[in-house]
Amino acid sequence: MNPTDFLQEAIKGGLKSLYSVELPQSEIQVQATRKEFEGDYTLVVFPLLKMSKKAPEATAQEIGTYLEKHYPNVDSFNVIKGFLNIKLAPSFWAGVLKSIGENEDYGRLPSTGKTVMVEFSSPNTNKPLHLGHIRNNLLGWSVSQLLAANGHNIVKVNLVNDRGIHICKSMLAWLKEGHGETPASTGRKGDHLVGDYYVKFNDMLTAEVKEIMEREGIEKDEAEKKAGVLKEAQEMLLKWERGDKEIVDLWKRMNGWVYEGFDVTYRNLGIEFDKTYYESETYLLGKSLVLEGLEKGIFEKQEDGSIWCDLTEEGLDKKLLLRSDGTSVYMTQDIGTAHQRYDEYGFDEHIYVVGNEQNYHFQVLKLILKKLGFEWSDSIYHLSYGMVELPEGKMKSREGTVVDADDLLESMYNTARETSLELGKIEDMSDEEQDALFRMISLGALKYFIIKVDPKKTMVFDPKESIDFNGNTGPFIQYTHARIKSILRKAAEQGMAPSMTGVLLLPKEEIIVQLLSTYPDKIREGGEAHSPAIIANYAYDLAKEFNQYYHDTSILREEDSDTRAQRLYLISIIAQVLVKAMGILGISLPERM
Repeated sequence: MNPTDFLQEAIKGGLKSLYSVELPQSEIQVQATRKEFEGDYTLVVFPLLKMSKKAPEATAQEIGTYLEKHYPNVDSFNVIKGFLNIKLAPSFWAGVLKSIGENEDYGRLPSTGKTVMVEFSSPNTNKPLHLGHIRNNLLGWSVSQLLAANGHNIVKVNLVNDRGIHICKSMLAWLKEGHGETPASTGRKGDHLVGDYYVKFNDMLTAEVKEIMEREGIEKDEAEKKAGVLKEAQEMLLKWERGDKEIVDLWKRMNGWVYEGFDVTYRNLGIEFDKTYYESETYLLGKSLVLEGLEKGIFEKQEDGSIWCDLTEEGLDKKLLLRSDGTSVYMTQDIGTAHQRYDEYGFDEHIYVVGNEQNYHFQVLKLILKKLGFEWSDSIYHLSYGMVELPEGKMKSREGTVVDADDLLESMYNTARETSLELGKIEDMSDEEQDALFRMISLGALKYFIIKVDPKKTMVFDPKESIDFNGNTGPFIQYTHARIKSILRKAAEQGMAPSMTGVLLLPKEEIIVQLLSTYPDKIREGGEAHSPAIIANYAYDLAKEFNQYYHDTSILREEDSDTRAQRLYLISIIAQVLVKAMGILGISLPERM
């Protein structure tokens, strides 16, 4: 039984017996005892005083005495002001350990029947993925896994921004400067090739703007409006929306190159989706909903033909929904996409994993959907996360400091390889086994370092620090698991098997079991906060406790066979829970390192 549940139920019985009060279990505040006090769990007594009609110390003393008398699993108690500190019996912790080991689904909460959609990644098809996208993908994936462990039905979706002026810029530059080259003819990954032409377009635009500024003596903004290359890109977008066959065929071809490139990156990250949506297929629905809103008087049309939503009464400003030339904006397609998804899945919650620079966008999206009469708009949740910075500062594409996702993955692999070879414990592995290990370590380092930071916080990514085999890192937890597996293999070779033998647990072992018992609570807490960082740091705490235990306690050399068998059982459960916790983060743990 979960210790918190046990104590809440026992205290509930005590309150009924002592004060003739039926109190819901959820209102009984039980928490882990602070380290400076003696005890396992602490009951906050103050909310109960109106029932006991006694002083805090007297109330705590009465409840503690009742628990000690009626529940053998309560070993002792002490009272500090309005707090009742409760010590559970060693036999109780032994039972908890045994029950954890017997529960294959330990940590997975009961099914809620709720459908939760999680949108993440959402790249543009004009450039490859970078470090910022990696945080988005890893966060989206791990949040999905975490919510699945909370008993929800999860639908992981991607929205590819495959249309718009940015795509036309790459297309136009390729037509002008590409000379027909392809990923196959150049050997260059498709998303990188298209990204090169996006950069090339900006170079072309910069050169033309500079020439206009010098020739006509005008400011940059005015010069950009006169730039022929930008007008050509805008005309290309209009042709695309009119269905011009030549433009649409080129668009399909170049986007196809990008999708093949994205798929490689997703596969290397261990990311997959249940469904991918494309802006090109949802923006028309968004436009039709905007026009319906206009007919109903929800939106308004300006003299130039553009359509807006006035949100000034809600304390915001006016939001553009359709441009004067009839082309759509991001908000238009998000309206259409959300509507389509609800029709398809009837979700209970829709989570958008998008950076905090889009906070305003999603605030507006909810309001507009609400104005259109969609009550399910209340179920939209923006999981807003902070940006990723490098030790030397913010990433800036124009200054060439953006870290490409593929380059980063390759660099992490090489660092993992060098570090592992330096440790010198894998010489007897085959090349294939070593390659699999290096990939596992490099991904573990990358994913853990990014996910361990609370999503709301801006983070600094330091590749060298992330792959350290000591400290709060993925490789440290992976190495801990490999060490446990090594002990269990040696035990098996000597005919020793893990088993619960009824030996009295050491105080240090009780602490570990108590930590193991909190795993379902961490799953619930992480799910409610949409924060896999809670699970990451739990895994680190558990790995740290094992290493201290292993340093202080004899396991294989323990002479008493029953004690040895039970210690093997304990560390085997630690390994199992580490696998479960790290699995939520998308991190595999090796058998050997």
